[in-house]
Amino acid sequence: MKNFQIALIPGDGIGPEVVAEGVKVLQAIEGMDASISFSFTTFPWGCEYYLQHGKMMDDDGLEQLKPFDAIYLGAVGYPGVPDHISLRDLLIKIRKQFDQYVNLRPVTLLHSSLTPLKAKTEKDIDFLVIRENSEGEYAGAGDWLYKGMPEEVVLQTGVFSRKGTERIIRYAYEEARESNRTLTSVSKGNALNYSMVFWDEVFAEVGKEYPDVKTYSYLVDAASLYFVTNPERFEIVVTSNLFGDILTDIGAAITGGMGLATGANVNPEKTFPSMFEPVHGSAPDIAGKGIANPLAAIWSISQLMDFFEEGQWGRAILHTIKRMLEDKEQLTPDLGGKASTSEVGDQFVELLKRLTVGRE
Repeated sequence: MKNFQIALIPGDGIGPEVVAEGVKVLQAIEGMDASISFSFTTFPWGCEYYLQHGKMMDDDGLEQLKPFDAIYLGAVGYPGVPDHISLRDLLIKIRKQFDQYVNLRPVTLLHSSLTPLKAKTEKDIDFLVIRENSEGEYAGAGDWLYKGMPEEVVLQTGVFSRKGTERIIRYAYEEARESNRTLTSVSKGNALNYSMVFWDEVFAEVGKEYPDVKTYSYLVDAASLYFVTNPERFEIVVTSNLFGDILTDIGAAITGGMGLATGANVNPEKTFPSMFEPVHGSAPDIAGKGIANPLAAIWSISQLMDFFEEGQWGRAILHTIKRMLEDKEQLTPDLGGKASTSEVGDQFVELLKRLTVGRE
């Protein structure tokens, strides 16, 4: 039997509510598959922890997380705690220190009724954004000079190392080759004359090793337009930290909203644990009301199972989400239903069991 050790960081707002439903799915899989078991350890870190202790996580938090196979995160952010603290001192800290340099954001339309784009179908919107996740515009490099004076100057420096740029681009080429899909690079070389020109050059250099992969290159403003007008152009997209962050929210908008947006923060070498999370945020305005949509958190479990090389379960979860979306009555209010968060989780587990009956 394979036992996977999972660190739970439910976090803030609706985070604990949706993480509970993801754990429910894992426990159901454990009950159906005798070859897999899961062990969970919960960490109370987040904004409430910050308000009590003055820090987002324990001083030795990374050492505590290091032995785990994966981290399952709910959400981070709450009124009263500045966003740059809540983000940088927990989420980005884990991403950087655990070298989770690959961010995987699927932009996949699971039901045609969910997109605001007229005449677009599931066939038209089905691609993967691979975002550089460890440096770039979010490196945190810069300075704040002459603060409070008329001469005040703020410097925010993007960091694009050859190692960091080449490895994310190579990862994307490998994914495109393995899945027989096209690869599109998104940059802004016409305006960012150092970082993005370098990015474009590395994309071309690495591409010489992959003559079988068909490639495209777009400026980020053009790519933003095409995400909305011609999403069928894209199959695999690779881009920088900031551009990937923005573009994938456009991706969420065209596939049903943030309640269906998921992301994986991956250390491909598995030297450190990878982290899986819904990316809808903490939504403090609806926290505790039992109406948060757990499907993004459950989709994160699909990504988790793929990472554990249990692809049959990853596919089964995604298929079950698609089936769930066929009946609005059993969905949360954001998708037009009347079900509660826990009811959606319960119904999901029952449907998953029915769809996998007879599986060996």
